[in-house]
Amino acid sequence: MDPDRIIPAAIVVAIMLLVGFPVHEFSHALAAYRLGDGTAKLFGRLTLNPIAHFDPVGGILLAITFLGSAAAGSAFGFGWAKPTPVNPMNLMYGRRGEAIVAAAGPISNLALAIAAAIPLRYLFANPELAVQVPLLFNILDLFVLINIVLMLFNLIPIPPLDGSKVLFAFLDRRTENQIRPILEQYGFFVLIFLFFLPPGGSIGSRILVPMIDAIYNFLVGV
Repeated sequence: MDPDRIIPAAIVVAIMLLVGFPVHEFSHALAAYRLGDGTAKLFGRLTLNPIAHFDPVGGILLAITFLGSAAAGSAFGFGWAKPTPVNPMNLMYGRRGEAIVAAAGPISNLALAIAAAIPLRYLFANPELAVQVPLLFNILDLFVLINIVLMLFNLIPIPPLDGSKVLFAFLDRRTENQIRPILEQYGFFVLIFLFFLPPGGSIGSRILVPMIDAIYNFLVGV
């Protein structure tokens, strides 16, 4: 277990719980509020206060998966905050409005990845400086990666992930009514199948990893 990797990973988990997850859920709440639904505000979720968005199970799962991944030499982790309450009936633009609200969360993860990639890109361009601040370099590196992972993972069009609502918005009503109940009932099991089977080389990881690498390389310029 490499402490040079574990310590930055632990710091990144803390940053995600205090900043990343609140920004993600706040983005959902703000988009919904701007589109006419005040449900999240009514429940005190239109805020960046991490306490309002914290989910114990999702937070612990993020810590376990990300720290375990870092110990193994990679940077994959997943977890969740408390889901933001939204009433689709109040949203402008109907299903398109619901898709905008859903997409706001993953977009916020991309924005966080870009923000961290700017100084990381500078460190990559100046390796003599990077070796002087290894802790900062590793924190930025892992923070960019985890936000890319969460963005792409959340955009998978399978309930309960945000991408499912984006998908449903672009389907005709008949098709949506046919597949939505099935996906909402079995979506969780589909995700388990995609990302945990077969162990060590899941179908989902084979799809996501090249995309993660491509976006990461583009953002940091390597």
